[in-house]
This record gives sequence, structure tokens and C-alpha cells, in this order.
Amino acid sequence: MLTSPSNALHSSTPHFFPIRRSKLCRSRNLPHSGGGKLCSLSLLSARTASSRFSVRALVRPDVSEDGGDSGGALSFPNHISVKIPFGNREILVETGLMGRQASSSVTVTDGETIVCTSVCVADVPSEPSDFLPLYVHYQERFSAVGRTSGGFFKREGKTKDHEVLICRLIDRPLRPTVPKGFYNETQILSWVLSYDGLHAPDALAVTSAGIAVALSEVPNAKAIAGVRVGLIGGEFIVNPTVKEMEESQLDLFLAGTDTAILTIEGYSNFLPEEMLLQAVKIGQDAVQATCTAIEALAKKHGKAKMVDAIRLPPPDLYKHVKELAGEELSKALQIKGKIPRRKAISSLEEKVLTVMTEKGYVVDEVAFGTTEAQPELLEDEDEDEEVVPEGEVDQGDVHIRPIPRKSIPLLFSEVDVKLVFKEVSSKLLRRRIVEGGKRSDGRTPDEIRPIDSRCGLLPRAHGSSLFTRGETQALAVVTLGDKQMAQRIDNLEGSDEYKRFYLQYTFPPSSVGEVGRIGAPSRREIGHGTLAERALETILPSDDDFPYTIRVESTILESNGSSSMASVCGGCLALQDAGVPVKCSVAGIAMGMVWDTEEFGGDGSPLILSDITGAEDASGDMDFKVAGNEDGVTAFQMDIKIMEKALIQAKAGRRHILAEMAKCSPPPTLSLSKYAPLIHVMKVHPSKVYSLIGSGGKKVKSIIEESGVEAIDMQDDGIVKIMANNVASLERAKAIISGLTMVPTIGDIYRNCEIKSMAPYGAFVEIAPGREGLCHISELSAEWLAKPEDAYKVGDRIDVKLIEVNEKGQLRLSVRALLPESDTGKDGQKPPPPTSDSTKDKGSPRKYVNTSSKDRGASSKVASGDMPKKSNDEDRGSSLVNGEATIS
Repeated sequence: MLTSPSNALHSSTPHFFPIRRSKLCRSRNLPHSGGGKLCSLSLLSARTASSRFSVRALVRPDVSEDGGDSGGALSFPNHISVKIPFGNREILVETGLMGRQASSSVTVTDGETIVCTSVCVADVPSEPSDFLPLYVHYQERFSAVGRTSGGFFKREGKTKDHEVLICRLIDRPLRPTVPKGFYNETQILSWVLSYDGLHAPDALAVTSAGIAVALSEVPNAKAIAGVRVGLIGGEFIVNPTVKEMEESQLDLFLAGTDTAILTIEGYSNFLPEEMLLQAVKIGQDAVQATCTAIEALAKKHGKAKMVDAIRLPPPDLYKHVKELAGEELSKALQIKGKIPRRKAISSLEEKVLTVMTEKGYVVDEVAFGTTEAQPELLEDEDEDEEVVPEGEVDQGDVHIRPIPRKSIPLLFSEVDVKLVFKEVSSKLLRRRIVEGGKRSDGRTPDEIRPIDSRCGLLPRAHGSSLFTRGETQALAVVTLGDKQMAQRIDNLEGSDEYKRFYLQYTFPPSSVGEVGRIGAPSRREIGHGTLAERALETILPSDDDFPYTIRVESTILESNGSSSMASVCGGCLALQDAGVPVKCSVAGIAMGMVWDTEEFGGDGSPLILSDITGAEDASGDMDFKVAGNEDGVTAFQMDIKIMEKALIQAKAGRRHILAEMAKCSPPPTLSLSKYAPLIHVMKVHPSKVYSLIGSGGKKVKSIIEESGVEAIDMQDDGIVKIMANNVASLERAKAIISGLTMVPTIGDIYRNCEIKSMAPYGAFVEIAPGREGLCHISELSAEWLAKPEDAYKVGDRIDVKLIEVNEKGQLRLSVRALLPESDTGKDGQKPPPPTSDSTKDKGSPRKYVNTSSKDRGASSKVASGDMPKKSNDEDRGSSLVNGEATIS
């Protein structure tokens, strides 16, 4: 199904649909002749005290910049518009209209989403190295949706994480299509100029970059395109809309040529390997149709390729390096330890350079490739010239006498030698694996390195684990918090997005025993972290079941291959150690492959390697990462090629790793850390949310201050989340919020309520935390009172009955309504204040609210009887029993 990208171009030809464009003016092509003339353009300011400014420009008055008539508007004679297939629809491709000074520039339109991509190539090659100097920049302009960037600076700035991921999606399929030896710096710039919220720009940007490179001077072997495949309602859909992807069980992105898939990246909900292969086949067919159309477009309108710029090391150099280092290099590759092996190979490389320099094969500052030594290095300049007596030559010519040259040996640059040495090392490593069946560390192709896992290493962290696989080690730490800890994402969707789970991957230089710069995360770190994050995201509980924001930090302490998959394993254990109720355990593994085994004495079938090391990753033909459980896949990423055999072998590897993770010692605690914050979720009526917030947030701030909780988060639908560090403050906040949001009913009775303040016309009584009502002076006693203080004082506790709720929601309470008829007689004796025994009312089955601070402690239970069941009426924050209220 998948073959090398160097295969022949597909023979089918696409259909093009020219787009009729308006003709702005008549144009004619004029020759670029005649000298430039100095023209003056005056810019006059308003008639004020300001001075007059003049702008002068050197122009050709007879020729416009695009070769059109200078007397009218510009024309675009090279403007091309075609439609090409893009999954189940077509996209519009335009070139020659914008960015005409770049090597190539295209705009691609899907619906009302427009992506503009340009490619520029440096005229002079850079210093040769073992990688292509390709730079990709992708940016989503907020003007594409009629917005400006949030924050103080109203312009796009640092590349966002999701933009970095799309840059990697563009880079990875393009890089293998450019032949080795091309060292001219190449820059791809891609901007989203318009976004309709329906057609995602990521796959469109990859395809746009593939079209731009195909039309440019970059000597790429094949055109590339990218598509997304979703699984919606049991059916695979190519390039689904953003709305359709919300219901998809699969998010598969793939890019490649008309004959091969070069990059695959996807996330799924434990889909089996068979369904993934089916999705890849459907996506490959779509990519093939798009690439065939791009190839036809490039053949007709593309620029000549810079094939002459390709410079490869001379073939003779391979023979010299093999003779000098072959045997010793084979022994060095068999060293099991990464650091000793690296030092041995580096020492051998230096030895080869020294020997070749002593023999005169290596010189400094010589042109790259097969060169002939400069004459001045071997011959005397004076021998080339014929000395002519003065006056004998009228024109002053110097005659050069041809002299037979000596045989000059070929000279190689130091960079040549290092490039060839690396390639020879790679081939020897592959030969050893194919012929001997053993890898550098002595393992068989399907063998997994030794695994050790431990949890609970960091006592103050909410969860931690140390996962070690061979010479790769990851320290994963979990932190739990509320919504304030969530990561805010500013994107084109128009509304702020908050991530309740995110994994941050760090790869310090010490992990490979090197010295390096520590700063902002690299593109590699962002990509690896996102892969591990998406692999773990599937196993997390819903926000309703576990209302925490979860942050996982994965720090790579040692690295010898597959560090991102070690982050998946370590992250899973750390989540369990933090008490997160994950659905199941997942593990990740990195696979490698030697594609052409016949070259090294094999039978020609690809050889799959499990749990590859760093050297095998660099020297192999495939880097395939897959994560999941025993039955299905949650995340996968692949470069170059993929096969069914690799998926099956990866499944066996995952099962082995999961079995080793189950042996973790000490094991995960599976419970919340005592240092983790407590989060309680409660539901109030949506109409009560504003009363909880208060003007300018004053009310919610007072609740936080009074109760001692860390934070209170409220949503428009009435969901309230309380985060606290201890149970007492959490229960206090719950009681206050319940009191503020309850809906009192006339006739409700409240016991043991505290008088909070006095006024000449009555007393203000707190019937629930934060909720007060007025007991008028006439309702405080059966007898006439001159002032409220004659009966009670601030701090007294009394029983009251709700007798009225006015239109503003204010409560009117009464003590007199609860007094026995005998207490309202002519003697006018004031009833004694209620005691603690009087609040029990043992003979009555009714249940009452107890609002005393003593009884309202950590448990927040009612004063008498059992806790009543919650009312089904969501409009009320309290429960009623026999006409009297208890706060739930």
C-alpha cells in the first residue's frame, strides 16, 4: 500500500476549471530597456505651520513594475486560478496575484477559509550539514475573523503552541522530498487570511505549502498534500468540517505524495488497529488525487528547479572512510552504553579526519564537492606568464603560455568527511541488525528494554512517578487545581478556550549529557508534549465526575529514544498516584524500521524494531510512535512509512509495557493527596448567580474572605465550584451559598437565628448564612415596645417565622407569630429567649434550620433529626418539611 516517495508520478491527469477574472485595463508587455530617470513626487501638507515634504523615487517612467502599461492600473498576466480535488470537495488555487517577488506564492481557498503561502530560496548555499535548512512559519491572523489579539499589544506576537504543531505538520512531509545535498536556505511562510469557522486551516495550510514548493525553484522530487480523516457515525469522512469533528471518534491527519504516505498523526478513542489502517487507506486515496492535480499544475506553470545547486560528497570519499574506519567503527557500534558508544564513535571520526589531513586529502576552505586544487597551491604564478619586453605589445596584453599540468589529487572538505562518516556509520548499524539479528544493545528486533517504575517520590506533589526504560527516564508530576489553573487559549474560534488538562514536556540538555541553552520550549518539546497529552486525554474522567484542572509535567532526566512515549507511561502512573480516577492504564512505544533489507543481505522484507534507541531512530527508515491500552490506540505519530506489521508489533509491545507498569513499586496511591485542594460542585438556580457575584464581584469576594476558601467559580448555568484547602472552610462556604440562593416561602420557620443588627424600627435577623430578614418592632413581642432593645440585643438568638416576601425579595419575619396564645395575654410578659433545648422540639417530627456557628461547623448538618432528602424543585435552595425549612 505504501511505497517510496521516489516512485514514478501517477499517470492520471486532473481537470482544471479556469476562473474568469475581470480585466482592469488593457495591458501590453514592454521591453525592460532604457536607463532609469529621476522622478519627483511631492506630498503637500495642509496649509498650516508645518513644512512641505518631498518624496523622490527612482523609477522607469516607461515600464510598470509588472511589465504592464504604466499609464493605467496594474495587470497580472501570470495570474492563474484552478480548482483541484480536496477530499470530497474542491479547493481554489491561485498564483501570480499576490507575493510575486517570492520564488512562488499561492492562495488556497476552501469555503471562505483562505491560506496564503510563499516560498523563498536563498541564492547562495549555506554551509553543508546533515539536515536541510528549511524554515517553516505558520500564523493565524486574528483579522481573519474580524478580531484583534487579546492583551495589551494588539498584534500577533509569539507563535502559539497550536501554530507550532501545524508548522511541524508542514515541515515533516516536505523535508524527505528534497534530495540530499541541497543547502540553499528555504523559507515557507503561511498565513491564514480568512477563516469561516467551518473549514479548518491546518490541512489546507499543508496542501498550500505543497503547492507552493511544487511551483517554486526548490528541487523537490514529489508534490505533497495533507488531509484529515474523521470517523462520524461509523463512517470515515475526508476533511470533515469543524462542526463534524466535534462528533468524531477519530482525528487522523496524514500527508504524502501520490505514491507514498510520509506523515501520519492521529488521536482516537481506543480504536482497533484494523480501523486505523482502513482510515489511512481512505486518506491516502484522497492525498493521491490532490497530489496528481498539483503535479500537473506544476508541470504547466512551475519554475525550473535548482538541480545544479545540489552538491553531494564525492564517491571516492566513501571508499577512503570505509578503509580507515570500517572495522573499528563496527566494534564501536556494538558498545551497549550510549555515552561510551558516542565517545568512541566521536574519537574515531576525529582520527579519520586527522589521518586524511596528514595524507593531504582534507583542506580547509575548499569548495564543497569534487574540486581541483587551485594552481597557486602547487605552481608558481610566474611560470604561467610570458614576460614581454616593454613596448613590444601595443594593446598592453599579457600572453599566457600553456604549460602541461601535473596530476593533482582530489581534495575534500572537513564537512564532506563528517557527512560521509555519519552515513557509513548508519549503514553499518543497519547491516548489523539485518545480518546478525542483534541491535547495538544486544536486543532482538522485537525485544523491549528493561523497565522500572516508581510512584510517590515527591511527598508534597499531588502525584508523581519515575518511569525508566533502558537509558530513557521521565519524571512525571501531577498538579491539581480549579478553573483558575486552566490554560487559556486565544484562537480564531471567537471565544476563549480553556484546557482543563495539559501536559508540558521538558527536554533539558543534561538528559543526553550535553551542555546547552535553557529557555522557552522548543518546537520539538511542544510537539512531543502534545502527543503525550492527547494520548492521556482519552482516559481522563469528565469534568462532572472530577472537577479539577490537571497539569502534568514530564521532565526527561535521561534520553536514549522514545522519551515522548516514556512521558505517556510516567504520566499515566502519576495521574493514578494523584488519585485521578482514570478509565484505564495506557502505555506508549516507539517503533523503527529498516526498509531495504536486501541491500544488507536480508530477504527484502522490511524489518520492524520495537522500542528503538536514539541511534536506531536516526539511522532507520521509520519513526512510529503509538500509545494505547491492550485493546486499542489513543494516539499515534509516524514519519516516512507505516505498515500493518508495525501496528501489530507495537500492540504486543504496549501489552508488555503495561504489564511492567503494573509492577510499579511503590504503587500509585489511587487517592487524593492530603496537599491537593478540595473541590465541591453544587447547583443553584441560574437566576441566583448574579446575587452570588454581587456588584463588581463584592459578594463572592466577601464569601471567600469569610469562609476562608481559595476560590469560587460560577457559571451561567448555575454550576458553582468551591475550592478549599480544608473541609471546615469548604462547608462554611457551602452553607453561605445555600443560604444566599435558597428561595424562602411564606410560613417557613427558622430556629435559633442570630440578631445581626438593630434599628429603631426593628431587628435584622440572619436566618441563613449571609441571608437576613427584618423583624419589625411590632413583631418582636406580643406587647408594645418603645424600642427593640427593650426586648433583645445584638447577638441574641430567637425563633422566627417568615410572614412576607415583598417584590424586591426582602424578607419580613415575626417572633410574635410563633408565641403561644397564653404569651399574648394581658400580663404582657416577654417570653424568655430560646435555649438550646428549645430548638430541639423533641416531640415534633418537623426539621428546622440551625444557624449557630457551633452547630454549623465542618459537617453543616441540620439542628434536629436526619438530613432531609433534596427537593426536586431546583428553584429552591432549601428543603421543606411540614412547612418549615432546612438548608441542604
